[in-house]
Amino acid sequence: MTEQYTHIPVLLNEVVKGLRLRTGGIYVDATFGNGGYSEAFLLAADCKVWAIDRDPQVKNRAHELQYRYPGRFRFIPGLFSQLDRLLSINNISKIDGIAFDLGVSSRQLDDPERGFSFRHDGKLDMRMGMDGISAADIINHWDEKQLLDLLINYGEEPNAKRITKAIVIARKKEPITRTKQLSSLIQDAITFRTSHKIDPATQTFQALRIATNNEMKELENALIMAEKLLNPLGRLAVVSFHSLEDRLVKNFLRSRSLPPSNKSRYYPQHENLDFHPTFRLVRGHAITPSLNELSMNRRSRSAKLRLAERTEFEKSREN
Repeated sequence: MTEQYTHIPVLLNEVVKGLRLRTGGIYVDATFGNGGYSEAFLLAADCKVWAIDRDPQVKNRAHELQYRYPGRFRFIPGLFSQLDRLLSINNISKIDGIAFDLGVSSRQLDDPERGFSFRHDGKLDMRMGMDGISAADIINHWDEKQLLDLLINYGEEPNAKRITKAIVIARKKEPITRTKQLSSLIQDAITFRTSHKIDPATQTFQALRIATNNEMKELENALIMAEKLLNPLGRLAVVSFHSLEDRLVKNFLRSRSLPPSNKSRYYPQHENLDFHPTFRLVRGHAITPSLNELSMNRRSRSAKLRLAERTEFEKSREN
């Protein structure tokens, strides 16, 4: 189908500023999407940008940037958890900065056939790479305990038991294969909502998307690869859109920048001479969108940016 999507990169200025792009530097846009970050990097400095994405539908946009920035932009299809392998086969062993935009792109959300959104009726798919198991496979074939754990752990859904029971009953009658079919089922299952701020299907769809794409493990592995690849003083920028992702990033950077604390406040305090931080936090807290950005882009409302700078030390001994 013809692409008619407009994707507004979230926290773009803050990411560009945070990475401190320089002439001759090598940077990675680990979540290419519609190329907003990549193009901003190319415009900000006379640098080289390597972009990665698992979604095969982004290739046309990638080809456009390769044509406009010959010798400076390259696209590699694949998973960002395999950063080191994807870059090494292209003779790149070290980089000066890397950015992750962990949100679903507007192109993916607004295409009903991709099945990411409950606002459009389409196949219950959600596969970013368009291969492997789909969200429909999970909904129809995982047992009740697996579904319950999924909604609790990845959706943080307070009504997980009620929704899980409704899914199990409904799929006995007919397979659940459409987004509207699932969202309607969830709305019917939750008859006592106290908040109308978000759609009742939001957290279930989030949990399904995370599981379908193995997102948490992918992110964990990608952060380790970024740590390995970054030059000293190289910068890491991660934009996340829900608490699970942000918590993982925050805890990873904290473990790499601060020595482990004593397990008990009653133990004597002592210096951990064996700890060598591999990252320095650029900000002690997450950066959030400005009021101006929030007014221009509703989808930025839950975004958080965390920035860190690589030190000269190798991986900490404790990890």
